[in-house]
Amino acid sequence: MTRIYIIGLAILIIAIIANGMILKIGIKSWYGFIEMLGQNGFSAFKSLTLLDWVWLFIGYPFILGCGYIIGDKLYSWIF
Repeated sequence: MTRIYIIGLAILIIAIIANGMILKIGIKSWYGFIEMLGQNGFSAFKSLTLLDWVWLFIGYPFILGCGYIIGDKLYSWIF
């Protein structure tokens, strides 16, 4: 249970940092994309740039996966 908690914290911290960075860069986050979906429906998909697509479907999952690895290594280091 402790392992899952530490990994979850690592993923959360990485996600917060990543969201803060992309907000400053101007790339769409999942929050912004979901908001666009609520306002524009499925036409929101057409308004995404190539960079938004790459970030949302490749970059962000990769970064969160790295958060898992960091959390797992942190757990192994602690225990």
